[in-house]
Amino acid sequence: MVCGMPSILAAGLPDRDEESMMTNLLELKDLRTRFHTPEGTIYAVNGVSFHIADGETLAIVGESGCGKSVTMMSMLRLIPIPPGEILSGSAIFQGKDLLQLSDRELEHIRGQCISMVFQEPMTSLNPVLTVGRQLTESLQVHLEMDKLQARGRAIELLDLVGIADPNNRLGDYPHQFSGGMRQRVMIAIALACNPNLLIADEPTTALDVTIQAQIVELVIRLRQQQGMAVIWVTHDLGVVAGLADRVVVMYSGYIVEEGDVFDIYNRPEHPYTQALLAALPRSDRRRENTRLKSIPGAPPNLLVEPSGCPFAPRCPLAAQDCRDANPVLSPVAPGHRIACWRGGDR
Repeated sequence: MVCGMPSILAAGLPDRDEESMMTNLLELKDLRTRFHTPEGTIYAVNGVSFHIADGETLAIVGESGCGKSVTMMSMLRLIPIPPGEILSGSAIFQGKDLLQLSDRELEHIRGQCISMVFQEPMTSLNPVLTVGRQLTESLQVHLEMDKLQARGRAIELLDLVGIADPNNRLGDYPHQFSGGMRQRVMIAIALACNPNLLIADEPTTALDVTIQAQIVELVIRLRQQQGMAVIWVTHDLGVVAGLADRVVVMYSGYIVEEGDVFDIYNRPEHPYTQALLAALPRSDRRRENTRLKSIPGAPPNLLVEPSGCPFAPRCPLAAQDCRDANPVLSPVAPGHRIACWRGGDR
């Protein structure tokens, strides 16, 4: 297994040529995840496929409950089984299927080759262990550093993510850090082994706007320094405009649109993407027309087996064929696909 990057403290990496950028670091195909509960089966992820190139930033967006986080957790086999079940799919990372690896092989990849920053750092960090202990643990396990080497690297990592006086702060516990600082610690832990792929699952949700902007800028800077690929999972389309290269839009466990970030923002084709963008607050709106638009209706009941287009009950363009069958993702422009019977030129 080939993974890991050059030193994170290097001044920067040379620009990757077009050929290397076209190499898929990860390719997810037809992922289907279910949860079996006393109330019935939850159809959480329904045939999701996407890829991310080496060094690329991919944003996965959609409202809460659409399957974004479950897709990431399933891909890394972090969902509890039971009640969870991965019915089908493959996740090819550096030539190996993550869904078929042994637990031991997957443990080598998680943390060292693929790292994840979770949504709530206070519950992700162990409250009874110091930050230093949590930082050095992965360095000793994955990189086989001794205690002195691991401590030195931990100090470098905290400094890298902008935490002042890192030498002394290694002995602090998570509750002694602010929300933004805890998220920086989580990013430092995720970067400890120089991963090829960083997955950030709603990393700015619980933070105020100023701290959100700082975290986004931090990830952009670290991506440029390390050359790693990033999957940024969020419900907020406004966050990813200056962050992502491509965007995947999910709804009810399906991908409904994917494309270049410019196309998604300037030429959205799926009615759901259009509705999400219309709901964003914008500084260029006229004062007398500042009321935000909402999407009518309610998200679908995931306990009901999908049939037809999942967005049809809330879509102003829906017709009978939308209720009868769910369209597959089809191109409307180079690199731009939607799953809609009415969108594009159809």
